[in-house]
Amino acid sequence: MAARHENTRRPAAAYVDPLGEPFLQTRFALPARPATFLRRRRLTEHLDQALGTPLTMVNGSAGAGKTLLVADWAARLGQPVAWFTNETEDQGCGVFWAYVLQALRAAGLPLPAEIGCPGDAGRVERSLLARLADELSGRPRPAVLVLDEFDRVTTPQIADQLEFVLHHADPGLRLILVTRTEPLLPLHRYRAAAAMTEIRDAELAFTADEAAALLERHGLRLSADATRALVERTRGWAAGLRLCAMAAQQHPDPETYLADFEAGRSTIADFLLAEVLKRQPARTQDLLLDVSVVERFCPGLAEALTGAGGVEPELAGLHTQNAFIEDLGHSWYRLHPLFGEILRTHLRVRSPGLEPELHRRAARWLRASGSLPEALAHGAAAGDWEFAARALVDDLAIGQLFTGLRADDLTELFARMGPEVPGPAAELVRAARDLAGRDMDRGLNHLRRAEKMLRAGERPPAERAARAGGGPRDERAPRSAEGTTHEPPSDAADRLGCALLEALAARLTGSPGRAEKAVAEAVRLRGEIPAHLLRKHPEFTALLLTHLGSARLWAGRFDDARDALAQAAGCPGGVSTALPREDSLGHLALIDYLNGWPGRAERQALAALDETEQFGLGRPTGPGLGQLVLAAVAVERDDLAQARRLLDGTADSGTVPLDPVTAAGRSLATARLLLARGEPRAAAAATGLAVPALTASPWAEVHTALVTAAAQLAEGRPDCAAKVLDEVPYAGEPAYAAELAWARLAAGDRDTAIGLLDLVGGRDTLGPGVTVRAALVRARAAQDEGDDAAARKLLARALLEARGERLRRPFVEAGPRIRHLLDTPPLQALAAGWLVPGAPAERSRPGAAVEAAPLVVEELSGREREVLGRLAQMMSTEEIAADLYVSVNTVKTHLKSVYRKLGVNRRGDAVRQARERGLI
Repeated sequence: MAARHENTRRPAAAYVDPLGEPFLQTRFALPARPATFLRRRRLTEHLDQALGTPLTMVNGSAGAGKTLLVADWAARLGQPVAWFTNETEDQGCGVFWAYVLQALRAAGLPLPAEIGCPGDAGRVERSLLARLADELSGRPRPAVLVLDEFDRVTTPQIADQLEFVLHHADPGLRLILVTRTEPLLPLHRYRAAAAMTEIRDAELAFTADEAAALLERHGLRLSADATRALVERTRGWAAGLRLCAMAAQQHPDPETYLADFEAGRSTIADFLLAEVLKRQPARTQDLLLDVSVVERFCPGLAEALTGAGGVEPELAGLHTQNAFIEDLGHSWYRLHPLFGEILRTHLRVRSPGLEPELHRRAARWLRASGSLPEALAHGAAAGDWEFAARALVDDLAIGQLFTGLRADDLTELFARMGPEVPGPAAELVRAARDLAGRDMDRGLNHLRRAEKMLRAGERPPAERAARAGGGPRDERAPRSAEGTTHEPPSDAADRLGCALLEALAARLTGSPGRAEKAVAEAVRLRGEIPAHLLRKHPEFTALLLTHLGSARLWAGRFDDARDALAQAAGCPGGVSTALPREDSLGHLALIDYLNGWPGRAERQALAALDETEQFGLGRPTGPGLGQLVLAAVAVERDDLAQARRLLDGTADSGTVPLDPVTAAGRSLATARLLLARGEPRAAAAATGLAVPALTASPWAEVHTALVTAAAQLAEGRPDCAAKVLDEVPYAGEPAYAAELAWARLAAGDRDTAIGLLDLVGGRDTLGPGVTVRAALVRARAAQDEGDDAAARKLLARALLEARGERLRRPFVEAGPRIRHLLDTPPLQALAAGWLVPGAPAERSRPGAAVEAAPLVVEELSGREREVLGRLAQMMSTEEIAADLYVSVNTVKTHLKSVYRKLGVNRRGDAVRQARERGLI
């Protein structure tokens, strides 16, 4: 098995489905036609019409010969055909479309990377379908896509999506559906428009002449009457004719045998059991019955199920005999679905109680072979929940309950696990299941039980025996390269799972100290975990770091939070880490917003949304923080309609409780919007919503107080606002200083306001969102002292800093006296086009009135004048640095300061402005 994977597996990043499993290449291969296949000209000529219609449907009963007909036609078509065989498990839209895209690529259709690929098994983005349709519609030659066994697609959304792509891809797509049932497509419209080729059950039925030719291929020559009787009895059913021919080959009088068989058998199952299964040797019968419990099997798995060796020749022989075993390639096989179903029914009758044991054997073999999803499914089918829970925890796959990949499937699977299942692994799975749904009480109870069991060394009896080496070893389990079965794992995986869930619980309850302790324990335990498991599950590390960063952010430790979140955002890309990366980028966006960098916050938030949108993932546990930050930034830019749309988009995205940071982020964005819309009471109510956290967050409390004070001021109660501000638990954080100073000034406490601004100056980490408000506070204070010149300079500085970020809200809230200064010519020019209506003032032209020279916000320092003078001499940055005996970075810093003070962005403009003012 290992060698097979090494020789055939392609790079994982490009060949995995939304569940993270490799695409099964056999599902894109044309089914092989048996030597006895009969090509029927009337059907192939009819099928040729498929090249002229958007939709073709080949609809017939099981065994009607649909798939072989289309496969033979496609093989002889003379152009590439994209083939995709559906399976019963593919109920999710994401899995379906991921396989369709891969089928097109496997057929040689060059699809651009911009189309993307679904990342969620259960859904696909409309935009992805639109890009696919647009790409196909522009093809000079239509792509031919065959969807075999389309009746297994029972999700109505897939049919709607398929119709959308087919409609908009025309004439670049020819879709052929091979199905047993009527597909959920608007077939009446295609029929009315003569845009559909249709081959149905009646047409697929063999005629007497065709049946005679088919029987001849099996070495049988019947009379015309006997052939017509057989066709009438079987109603021309292809599989029935073939089965009858195979059974009659061994009889000396086939014609009499077939007459007796048709007269004496009422179902095809009777025939299969009597003439196919029972004609095999006893060993082969057992082999067929045992492998019937799995969807696909290879010799190794078949030997694990039967306990017998050397089955590979038997499997190859059964395939050669056309004994309803299909060769999937690379030594993998599957039973014909009908045959498998009949065998399973017979197995339950012949060997009651064996089926669960076969599922158990399959689960252990698949687990040891690295096929965890199939192993879990068979463990559940066997009712062996101890094994299933243990496999999930030991594989470090418990994080997949939170990443959106297998979350729904795993939750549904383990929802069937009863409370009686013992052991720490089972408790950890229950805890993860409940915490993923934000059921804190139940989740924490299960987590505490798991921790208690680990401390006490409690294990289920079977697990204790296995760990002690005294339990029976399953001889059918695969062996490692060293020839020994896989050893039972240590407690490290259990304790690492506990650490992950502890970190999540700490984040959800607002307990930064617990989060730090949990992550420190996880770091310690990583050395006890095999490195290949850690590489296999990058989402585990990404989740840990995201939870830690969120807890630190809640505590107001922005720098420490940024460190952890940046590491999470930098985890290996791909669908497995998309949700934690999106989560961490959303938190980084909030930090930037709180530090006054709305532009950075916006970019981080948009990057967060891109992480999940490229894979079509949704957030099962509420809105993403990135979208809330975008709403808050829109308020700062006074785009209230956009802010409302963004917040409305998160209103119904989840009913489970939010974590404290996200809850506070939503409260903050909502309250700021309501204040901007003139609804102070609603704003105060929005901040009053309880955030379930064990510890208080300094920034959340400060912003709650600021909104409450603003609401009091808006209602004409400055004393109440001052009282609220007096109670703010402020610890000297400069990020809040400007807003607190503004609130103090508005409440009439000028001295305290000015004192707070000392914390803002000289802080490189603070952006325009903070410094602009600080400048406006100083400008307002200067106005109060009657120094309008100083106020204009301060206001000009604020305008220059706000212009790049399009920060409008601080000026709107600054009051009429500040806004009155914007009407003066120099300031009006700085505000025109982005803050107030109108375009920026144009330069002087013949016949135009002479405009006042733009205001110099701050005087240039001596060193800045020296740099500017050399700039006028056309010296490069390096030459200026050498001439002044300073570093290049120092020169760049001086240039940035010069540009800001002169209100320009380029060297030439700086020199020109300096000459106009006599500075050089």
